[in-house]
Amino acid sequence: MAYKRLAGLTAGAVIVATALLPQVALAGTGADATAGRATTAGRPHDGHRTVVIYRVPTRHPLADAERLTDSGYDLLEKRDGNSLFVSGDTSTAAGLRRLGFTPAVASTLTEAIPSPTAVTRAAAGGTFDGGYHTVTAQYAHMDDTASQHADLAKVVTYGQSWLKQHGRGGHDLKAICITKMQAGDCGLSPNSAKPRFFLMSQIHARELTTGEMSWRWIDALTSGYGKDSAITRLMDTTEMWVVPDANPDGVDMVAAGGDNPVLQRKNADDSHGSRCGVSAYSQIGVDLNRNTGSHWHVSGTSSAACDQTYGGPAADSEVENTALEGLFRELFPAVRTGTGNSDPAPSNAKGMMITLHSDASMVLFPWEYDATVHTGNDTALRALAAHMASLTGYQYGQAGEILYNASGGTDDWTYDKLGLASFTIEIGDSDGVGCDGFTPPFSCQDSYFWPKIEPALLYAAQHAAAPYSTASDARR
Repeated sequence: MAYKRLAGLTAGAVIVATALLPQVALAGTGADATAGRATTAGRPHDGHRTVVIYRVPTRHPLADAERLTDSGYDLLEKRDGNSLFVSGDTSTAAGLRRLGFTPAVASTLTEAIPSPTAVTRAAAGGTFDGGYHTVTAQYAHMDDTASQHADLAKVVTYGQSWLKQHGRGGHDLKAICITKMQAGDCGLSPNSAKPRFFLMSQIHARELTTGEMSWRWIDALTSGYGKDSAITRLMDTTEMWVVPDANPDGVDMVAAGGDNPVLQRKNADDSHGSRCGVSAYSQIGVDLNRNTGSHWHVSGTSSAACDQTYGGPAADSEVENTALEGLFRELFPAVRTGTGNSDPAPSNAKGMMITLHSDASMVLFPWEYDATVHTGNDTALRALAAHMASLTGYQYGQAGEILYNASGGTDDWTYDKLGLASFTIEIGDSDGVGCDGFTPPFSCQDSYFWPKIEPALLYAAQHAAAPYSTASDARR
């Protein structure tokens, strides 16, 4: 579904909407819902429905986040002090009160249902909602970059999306490698001559700013070579890999709303929840950032197929994740040989990975599944995160320290299985300039977000050669 923003929303309002995949025959809103999640109050009426975003004060954010997730609420990736945020309908407040919370309305949205052909049209289009790029546009951009800069860039196909594997449209899964090409560069081998920095975005499809930052990173590297001394040194010594759309089927669903984006979080795998509704808190798909085989289904995830944080029927059940993990294994050696949570990667390990999310204004690092457990490389990871946070004006820490615990995420997997220095940057409006939410005004991309994110990405890529060397070096 698309949504219409109501007049008078505050700058801190969280914009949430609902999604409908036309290929799926849905049984109706809330068909698999729990009592707290969905009632008739939020069902479509005359082509529209109401979604309410609630601020939920808590005394114990970690424990209360688990209670909300376990109860099936759509817990947003946002936190303000001890307050969490939940999307629902006009009846959701009563359910929250029954759990002992005192919710307050943060914003109210009306939504309209798109036509059945909207996803197909979106897949073929270029931009939506003021300039956000579709998957088709992102892929054309990568191909054009490689064609125009053959000495700097190469596009790699590493798999297929769920819909494409099932003959229902969908996309190839694509990455681009950017460096000053020398013999052997950008090969699919973990024994590369150059260290590698990996950036990925839109594993949660509705987090649109993340894909735009990947677009600008590609352009900054290719246009800056030979002109900007820092970028030139980086390109001469390091491979930069970018996956701008880790969840392309989901992004197509978002773009189907046009100027009113559909806020689909998950992928398009409808094989587990065919009776899901069409609301922001009852959607088809699997949350790819809860599906990896690192501490799968431990915290911050749901086993109910229609929930936003549904982690899938098993670890690594989703093709988008297994393909991405296959690419990671081809690019980075598995250097963390121990299996214990405190076993470190060696201090001379190379490589770094950042996955972009929104909109909590945070820099996070493993372990994200449990903030009481620290990695064997905690000192170096924390120092690197602290510096990126200083460049962006964000908070930093393990997820459970400043947001809430969440297992099965990409950065936990890449650190766990490979020993790769890994981070999540939650892009957000930390200054209250009106650029918050999943779909801020497109003008925010160049005027606000990119000036914050570019220095952080450049700093991280410059440390890909030896991220664990020393904490003091990380602070430079």
